[in-house]
Amino acid sequence: MSIRRAVAVTMIACLLTSAAACGGDDDDASGGGGEITAEGTDDGSELTLWTRAPLELQAKALVDAYNKTHKNQVKLTVTPNDDYVAKVGAAAGSGGLPDLFAADIVYVPNWTKAGLFDDLSERIELLPYADKINQGHLTAGTFEDKRYVLPFVLDLSVIFYNKKLYREAGLDPEKGPSTIDEFKDQALAIQQLGKKDTYGTYFGGNCGGCNVFTWFPMVWAGGQEVMNPEGTQSLLDGTAAQQVYRTWRELQDAGAIAPGAKDETGATWVAGFQEGKVGVMPYPATLLSTAAKTVDVGVVPIPGVDGGASTFVGGDGIGISKDSKHSEQAWNFLSWLSSEAAQVDVIAATGSTVSRTDLADNKYSQKDPRVAVVNRVASLPQSKTPVSVNFQQAFNAPGSPWMTLVRNQVYGEAGSLAQDNTALTDALAQ
Repeated sequence: MSIRRAVAVTMIACLLTSAAACGGDDDDASGGGGEITAEGTDDGSELTLWTRAPLELQAKALVDAYNKTHKNQVKLTVTPNDDYVAKVGAAAGSGGLPDLFAADIVYVPNWTKAGLFDDLSERIELLPYADKINQGHLTAGTFEDKRYVLPFVLDLSVIFYNKKLYREAGLDPEKGPSTIDEFKDQALAIQQLGKKDTYGTYFGGNCGGCNVFTWFPMVWAGGQEVMNPEGTQSLLDGTAAQQVYRTWRELQDAGAIAPGAKDETGATWVAGFQEGKVGVMPYPATLLSTAAKTVDVGVVPIPGVDGGASTFVGGDGIGISKDSKHSEQAWNFLSWLSSEAAQVDVIAATGSTVSRTDLADNKYSQKDPRVAVVNRVASLPQSKTPVSVNFQQAFNAPGSPWMTLVRNQVYGEAGSLAQDNTALTDALAQ
């Protein structure tokens, strides 16, 4: 997360205030007159769609497939990740949002509250598979009992491990860790190989987003929570969270975390594993095909203290903007996006996770057991998308209270947990 991104978040807070204030003409601005249907309108309209650069591969594949099979045509704009929040904020303030835009799922609660999206509640209810759509993303996009987004692309956190290094360390290459203690023990076993430039594990020691993505599931897997249901109070001083912190501190003290982790902002977070120099670590599932080019990768869900399994259901949601004059045409794209044709023949085909539980077992996942693991973990009861209007300030921003807590627990004064958790609550409750 760059300084420029932090400034962008500050800018959008001001811009969204004016956007929400002028959102009283939603019915006229949405251009949504006429009967609402499950399929929407496909009449040859030109639609605009914005997304951020990390989703470019999936976004282009989806837009290309839609444009080839529909009269409507979607024009895609991809914006660098660090510029995206400011771009959306400026457009929201001037009434210039595109017909459709995607948003990092942790931003969605803030942007729905600010009135940037059109209400999709009635339309979603008309979908025959509405109850099969990923509930974490739907919940994140719900404000005052109205639904505003569908999943665009899911990104899940799982455990990746290097089967070659496991064999060398005498570990079973078909059994990744099923508890946090096993994770620690297996990382230590890799470290004890004494191979040059090879380490047990790695993490983003200065990357708040990396650690919510990979550490929250270790808490959820055992049935504990990281926040209260309203997203206004931190519970990251609980017993499971404390065990997670102790595990990483012990790995650090044992020299099993690769050098550079303390200053890792996320830019090179996954590089060591892809180079075959890290034994086991929590990892983004979307990078399976990339990592598998250089490493014999094993995949298991992220375990908890006493077992269990969980994942952070991240990625982006997508909705129709408050400024769209083609609401029914934009819905035609969204209804197609959640269809089997898009989810299996485009999303699954590109190696990404489908957003419908009834499509998790598909022709692509059947070819690779690792993909099946990823799809399965997305629908587990303990797999979640955290929802908080102030998530960015509390967890992802540079110098966030969460990052202070993590660094103290792994590298600094572990006794500051109560104070650091209180600071997190203060940020969430603003």
